[in-house]
Amino acid sequence: QVRLVASGGGLVQTGGSLRLSCAASGSIFSINTMGWYRQAPGNQRDLVATITSAGVVNYADSVKGRFTISRGIGENTVYLQMDVLKSEDTAVYYCKYRARFRDYWGQGTQVTVSS
Repeated sequence: QVRLVASGGGLVQTGGSLRLSCAASGSIFSINTMGWYRQAPGNQRDLVATITSAGVVNYADSVKGRFTISRGIGENTVYLQMDVLKSEDTAVYYCKYRARFRDYWGQGTQVTVSS
C-alpha cells in the first residue's frame, strides 16, 4: 500500500502563484511515476503534469510554461509550482503515484483562482 498526503491548495488571485506538495509513504518502488491531476465541477479528472523517477516530465498543453513539476532529491515527494494562475485552473487537484501498473491517489486539495 502507498499513502499520499497532499497539501498547498488555497485561494489566490488571477496571475498569482501556489505550490502544491505531495508526499508518498509505504511500499514505494524505486521506479515510479508521480503526478498531478485536476477535476473541476462537472468535468472529468484530467492530467496536469507527471514526472518519472528518472526525471522525465509531461505537461498538459494548458499548463505548459506556467506550471513546473519536480521531485524532492532522495524523497518520495512531488511538487507542483503553479504560476500565472488563471480562473480556469480552479479545480480540486489530486496527486497520483503509479508503479507496477498500480495507481494510488491522494486526497484532493482545492485550488481556487479568483478574478
